Amino acid sequence: MNTKLKMILVLLLSVHFCQSQTFNGNKKDINKILENTKKFSKYVMESNYDRIADSYTKEAKVFPNRTKILYGKDIIKYWVLPKGIRTIYHKIEQEEITIVNNTAYDYGYYEGKTKHEDGRLSSWKGKYVIVWKKVKNNWKMHLDIWNSVK
Repeated sequence: MNTKLKMILVLLLSVHFCQSQTFNGNKKDINKILENTKKFSKYVMESNYDRIADSYTKEAKVFPNRTKILYGKDIIKYWVLPKGIRTIYHKIEQEEITIVNNTAYDYGYYEGKTKHEDGRLSSWKGKYVIVWKKVKNNWKMHLDIWNSVK
């Protein structure tokens, strides 16, 4: 492939990927939500349950795939893994973030890998929606819903 054709291909791919995310709102707040999302994935991989719990507002609700709505302490119970199981990879990719005053929402896709006690790896992925609330100049998850995709 000649150089000119390669450059055109790179440019077209760059334009496609740049358009795949839409962020609406104050840039500082957007960046804080992006930062908190990355931290959340880190906490999940570290099994840092105190930090996971602190990522949510006190009134938060989560809506895991195929379960009832979870409130309060039941949220963190959901994240606690059985002995011998670890999340070794967790990533959230926002498609859109929109901020309206002290509330925001984002949606996109998540993926991860779990390592089982016997060494077996399970991969998973899905789609999600998060509603964020601004709490003392920090953004915390208030409503968190997700379900798997093939």
